[in-house]
Amino acid sequence: MLAQPHTKYPPFPSIVMPDRQWPSRSLTRTPTWLSTDLRDGNQALFEPMNREHKLRLFDELVRIGFKEIEIGFPSSSQTDFDFARNLVDSGRIPANVTPMVITQLREGLIAQTVRSVQGARRVIVHLYNAIAPVWREVVFGMTVPQIVDLVVHHVALLRRLVDAQPQTEWVLQYSPETFCMAELDVSLAVCNAAIEAWDAGPRRPMIINLPTTVEVATPNVFADQIEWMDRRLARREHIVLSVHPHNDRGTGVACAEQAMLAGAQRVEGCLFGNGERSGNLDVVTLALNLYTQGISPGLDLSDLGAVARIAEACTALPIHPRHPYAGDLVFTAFSGSHQDAIAKGFAAQQAGQPWRVPYLPIDPADIGRTYDGIVRVNSQSGKGGIAFLLKRDHGVEMPRRMQVEFSAIIQKMADASETELSSRTLWQVFEKTYLRPAASPACPRYLSHRCEAVPRGQRVMIDVEWPDGRVGTLEGTGRGTLEAAVDALGMPLRIDAYEERALRSGNDAQALAIIEAAVPHEPGSRFGAGRHADVATAAVLAVFNAASRLAG
Repeated sequence: MLAQPHTKYPPFPSIVMPDRQWPSRSLTRTPTWLSTDLRDGNQALFEPMNREHKLRLFDELVRIGFKEIEIGFPSSSQTDFDFARNLVDSGRIPANVTPMVITQLREGLIAQTVRSVQGARRVIVHLYNAIAPVWREVVFGMTVPQIVDLVVHHVALLRRLVDAQPQTEWVLQYSPETFCMAELDVSLAVCNAAIEAWDAGPRRPMIINLPTTVEVATPNVFADQIEWMDRRLARREHIVLSVHPHNDRGTGVACAEQAMLAGAQRVEGCLFGNGERSGNLDVVTLALNLYTQGISPGLDLSDLGAVARIAEACTALPIHPRHPYAGDLVFTAFSGSHQDAIAKGFAAQQAGQPWRVPYLPIDPADIGRTYDGIVRVNSQSGKGGIAFLLKRDHGVEMPRRMQVEFSAIIQKMADASETELSSRTLWQVFEKTYLRPAASPACPRYLSHRCEAVPRGQRVMIDVEWPDGRVGTLEGTGRGTLEAAVDALGMPLRIDAYEERALRSGNDAQALAIIEAAVPHEPGSRFGAGRHADVATAAVLAVFNAASRLAG
């Protein structure tokens, strides 16, 4: 590293604005949210999402409550074009959700983009071009007037194309890419040129989106840039002012919050901050930050664990255990002093009163988390020791969330017995908890099962015994044995995770199936496990054992 880094990295200049207003304002309302998980987030993945994962994530974004969703870059690939057309032609887009498609300023690409969504009820077409000095001078070799002419020409082209299709409500979004690194007078010139070329007004809605394409300054500088633009944009009353923060300096959420103070009405980002380099704005974190300040975020994050599992499954990106709000360990205290403060806070907390529990900025129950494992859990070494002994002596490798759940159970036993728990005792507790939980009237005990192929899946017949001694057979169908077993139970059971393990090797090897399951609209999840020489049987046993724990 350089002893004098300023010789290579000159600081970004501050904005001269002595009468800035944003520092004295408070956040009082939620912005319009735009999810770019399917576009900006998707292009940053090791392997882009396939059609099935895209559709699953799209449906989840709709369920959560996003009203604007960027669905792709249709002119960049046939895959994105076909996905956009499929969404439009299938009628999968709800009437209250507006899709957005993005393209560069090129005539052929703009025409292709319009074709990808023609016939939709309402569409946002996002045009962008880079305007900062190094891009103008090094990448494009263009002057500012040439950049302005480029914007005017292509916005006018888009206007002609969409005016020929009045059955769709067309909204223009223009982004001066690299805005945060550009001169403000240049940014204003290109944005106002786009506004005039589109003729923004009550019947011609328009969004001006100002991105921190690459973070180069502190969030207060970005807020100054937003307020400066907010004061000077033409036809401001007809413009929705949007921001698209990235996270190169680790301050994407702070940039968005301060930009909202400065006049931004709309925010673009990804659910958990996925995106190129250090990622996009983390929408979940910003939304729940607003929630903890008494502002309804307008997004349903009441089962945040389920949202996280879907995002992980679709993107193949794990959520860090310390990720704000969503991480597996964010509500787990390993420090004794923290545990004591949290316990006292829970004891003092009264229903209907403002939340005042030390170390917990939000009530975990509000986002579908339970209080299990928050207070009086093992230290990290204790949790790690439990996992180590079960793996070493019994071949059981527990998923992280299962480790947290099981360590809380063991901690209660250790507190009650005031003695060291042996590896044998740990295994006995594991068996009783996950392999042989008590049956309940809502979930009988598994005896055996049979499968047969049916069109598009399997039918399973499961012999069971109820707690009162009655025996019977349950039947269910599904795409596979797991889904058919859930159907046979008849419970509103949702499988959040499924893993298989081999307990031993050789001819007498047994499979261990581990399932994380939940019941919709009920906080938290529970694990169940099944052990059998046959993997499918182990999976069915795991379903029954997880269901028994949830029913009990």
